[in-house]
Amino acid sequence: MPTNPDQAPARPLPREAGTTLWRQLQADLQRRLRAGEFTEHFPGELELRDEYGVSRHTVREALRGLREDGVVTASRGRPAKLAAPAEITQPLGALYSLFESVEAADQRQRSIVRRLDVRADAHAAVRLGLEESTPLVYLERLRLADEQPLALDCAWLPASIALGLLDADFSHTSLYEELSTRCGVRLTDGHEQIRAVVPTPAQQRLLEIGPETAAMRVDRIGAVNGLPVEWRMSLIRGDRFSVLASFSARSGYTVNLAAPRDLSYSGQGTR
Repeated sequence: MPTNPDQAPARPLPREAGTTLWRQLQADLQRRLRAGEFTEHFPGELELRDEYGVSRHTVREALRGLREDGVVTASRGRPAKLAAPAEITQPLGALYSLFESVEAADQRQRSIVRRLDVRADAHAAVRLGLEESTPLVYLERLRLADEQPLALDCAWLPASIALGLLDADFSHTSLYEELSTRCGVRLTDGHEQIRAVVPTPAQQRLLEIGPETAAMRVDRIGAVNGLPVEWRMSLIRGDRFSVLASFSARSGYTVNLAAPRDLSYSGQGTR
């Protein structure tokens, strides 16, 4: 029975045959975590004991598995709490790959390919400086870091140079690596714009975030010696992503605070 008379009634576990009680408790806690139930507070051992009507030993075993998976953190004398999501950091002023940045953070990158085809897209073609009817290879991926959604990534490339990408398996590789290996194209420069946005409800579901979490939208034009070959739009979770700028007393760095502009290619590569 709960020790606190104001506490909610216990939610007894079904005690399924062949499954230990602590595993059932762990599974239910994982379900509640996925539902976003513990964003403000993660219950301690005594709270969970009273809530589920189980022994403290059962609670400890369930939490041990969550700690090993990096879901919660706990130390002697301190209550368990949700582990902060690992943050992916991207450098500014360099030609980078999100795939490489995720792996550099000691997280496994995996992609779920949602679309990979050839299509005409007037808006994308104009951004690449092409005729509106130009065939384009379109790649849309949901990017995962340690099996947790990180970004929704959409890229358009001229089919005249990128048809070889249609045979690639993008579940665990980078677009730039495949573009170089299969198509003989290696980016040398480009420019991008990063701004904070509020994802649509559909995008929130894909990224598994609530309406209180913003995202960063990264629009990139990738080029080869000034010739645009890629337009990419990446929507990245704001709670798992940051950008890093380096500076020096000699060269310094500048930040352009101008209003957002159209990123159609201007022929001036900054990266």
